Amino acid sequence: MVEKITATDLRDKIDAGEEFVLFDNRPEADYENWHIDGAKSVEYSAADDELIGDLERHREEVEAAEEVVTICAVGKASQAFAEYLEDEEGLEDVTVVEEGMDGWGQVYDVVPIATRSNDLEILQLQRRGKGCLGYVVGCSRTGEAAAIDVTRHNREFLEAARDHGFRITAIFETHIHADHLMVGGRELRDELEVPYYLGSEIETRDPEFEYDPVEPTGTIEVGEVTLKGIHTPGHTTGSTCWLVEDETVMTGDTLFVESVGRTELQFEGADAEDASEILYESLQSLMELPDTVTVLPGHFNVTNDGRYVGVTPGTPMSTTIGYIRRHNEMVRMDKAEYVETAFENIPEKPPNYETVIATNEGKRDLESEDEADELELGPNRCAATEESVLATD
Repeated sequence: MVEKITATDLRDKIDAGEEFVLFDNRPEADYENWHIDGAKSVEYSAADDELIGDLERHREEVEAAEEVVTICAVGKASQAFAEYLEDEEGLEDVTVVEEGMDGWGQVYDVVPIATRSNDLEILQLQRRGKGCLGYVVGCSRTGEAAAIDVTRHNREFLEAARDHGFRITAIFETHIHADHLMVGGRELRDELEVPYYLGSEIETRDPEFEYDPVEPTGTIEVGEVTLKGIHTPGHTTGSTCWLVEDETVMTGDTLFVESVGRTELQFEGADAEDASEILYESLQSLMELPDTVTVLPGHFNVTNDGRYVGVTPGTPMSTTIGYIRRHNEMVRMDKAEYVETAFENIPEKPPNYETVIATNEGKRDLESEDEADELELGPNRCAATEESVLATD
């Protein structure tokens, strides 16, 4: 009998260092576009009950494996392949990930971020398969909390807050995202009847949804915790970083742990190069913050083959302004060199990014949950580089 596990169970097996062979049964093109690190491609058709991929090239690994795990898009092809391995290949320990890569895209790690103040608690929500980062920023004195860059799976944020004794009383966004849907934040706003804050410069995007604008350098109190807006255009015209109590700064897609933001998801051609100059200035303004300020970005970099660049899931994905100033090679460049470098090796754009942007701007409605799942497949690809731009000592 084929055993079933959840995508979260698969994460736990990987983190525990368990030995198994993972087969991805989706079409080769889907596998090449996005897969879990170490997964082997063997396509299988659930509709025709047919082995399409080349299992023979993995014969030695299969025979040596103590366990085989199968995964596909939503669990159908991998279930059929798992049964094939049992019935035709005589394997006894076969497990299928029942929600497939769709489930993998919904696996979250909740990681506490160290703070100097006992009154401030920050939780980082890491969407492991896609590379999205969101936050719960709590005031320990009052129990109030802000949720920042909430993903479509807003229950994760609500439960993380409640598990740590907080109630969400405000929602913040850093910008209009291009890689994932923002409906979760707006749904949570309506459910909880709380303010929904974006930087006032978001008006340049002509958003067709209600929000509470915060002027550049404007501040919002969440309990006794102060969040200050820092207008940082470049990645998008309306990008705003949120400085929390002069301790941490939520940088969205302006600045990452291992790279910097890209500009040609909103802009095209020469406009993208002009935006890159603007982004350079925004980065330099962030570098004026104290060395000790912790940088908490909106994404981490997941490559098509599932590698994590410069970060380890389940641990804090953060750095400091001082570290970036010393080690980020792009931030240390002059403006001309920065712009040239930013366009040398641009990664491919996120899947369906134009449709995602239009949806996030409120200019189109989602047709269904299935469409939402389809739009969000794949890694985020919001950084200007696929590999880390940090220099080592």
